Amino acid sequence: MSEADLINELQTRGMRLVDPTAGMESRRGGAGPTDHKAVTLGGSTVMVPVHTAPAFDSPYLVQAPGADGLAEVTKSGVPLGKVRFPTRPRFYDLKTADGIEYSKIATLHSKDVLATTVLQTCIRYESRKKTCKFCSIGQSLAAGRTIAHKTPQQLAEVAKAAVELDGVKHMVMTTGTPAGKDRGAAVMTDSAAAIKAAVDLPIQAQCEPPEDDVWHERMAEAGVDALGMHLEAVTPEVRARIMPGKAQVSLEKYFSSFRAAVAVFGRGQVSTYILAGLGDTPEAILATAQELCKIGVYPFVVPFVPVSGTPLESHPAPSSDFMAQILRPLSGMILRAGMSAESAKAGCAKCGACSALSVYEKLRVS
Repeated sequence: MSEADLINELQTRGMRLVDPTAGMESRRGGAGPTDHKAVTLGGSTVMVPVHTAPAFDSPYLVQAPGADGLAEVTKSGVPLGKVRFPTRPRFYDLKTADGIEYSKIATLHSKDVLATTVLQTCIRYESRKKTCKFCSIGQSLAAGRTIAHKTPQQLAEVAKAAVELDGVKHMVMTTGTPAGKDRGAAVMTDSAAAIKAAVDLPIQAQCEPPEDDVWHERMAEAGVDALGMHLEAVTPEVRARIMPGKAQVSLEKYFSSFRAAVAVFGRGQVSTYILAGLGDTPEAILATAQELCKIGVYPFVVPFVPVSGTPLESHPAPSSDFMAQILRPLSGMILRAGMSAESAKAGCAKCGACSALSVYEKLRVS
């Protein structure tokens, strides 16, 4: 089994841990990669589900790390390889002057990526009729693991510490969608300007397509290096069923905004997140990905992970075969379009930890 195929298996089926305390603490529920544990396999650090229903029944068992920090992965007792767990970052030990823990402002993803949800509230999450059924943005706030609004000054302070203490390489800023036509672009602009004034750190901003395309230029001028605008699902019927509020922003608007953003940030520096396993067929995802590649948008396809406490907590995760049907051809499609995870300046596509896509790309390059 190749490294890419093993990662794909682990991300769709999850893993069981002999020592659940190994590596960084994992989170149950909430925003971002959740119910996961970060592990380094070969040259890639990836997020693997550990607290989901599929993970509880996974055939993949990870032994406790040995004295060398390596832990063996077995399937039905057969050794498959070894993984290493990234350790807790040092910036987690710090607090702001007003007593807020740095980890409530931004968290470490993978092994060297800083991530934050600037606004932990969303106009869609607050309505049962409009909420995205996979989303758990409010759980982190309700559990007291974060704060509702991270100020530009707080983000700058934490980003500087994460770079200096833990060697963070780039940063992802996402947000719940606020009321207003900018759809979160304004808070991205303010935050990026403050961070770049404090530390030289590549930043990806993530928001819904702003009503006015001028916001792309404003974000870039403030220091945003890459932009993510996430489709999640690619067909109208799946979008309407899974995310009824967000689906009101049409696919036509997304593609119009994609083109405008690529003109500002460049090919391969605009990406979109697509959750495979929500109902879209592999053929539909690949057809949309082809259109995205033509205009220079990186289609970051990840396996859907059912998160506890959401309406889709019992929805099955896609199989590894289903994902391979998408990721194998998609990796070649992306490379032929002159893009790659490696060439992205910042963000989810560059990190690649939530999908085996970037590892399939590396296999093709080699």
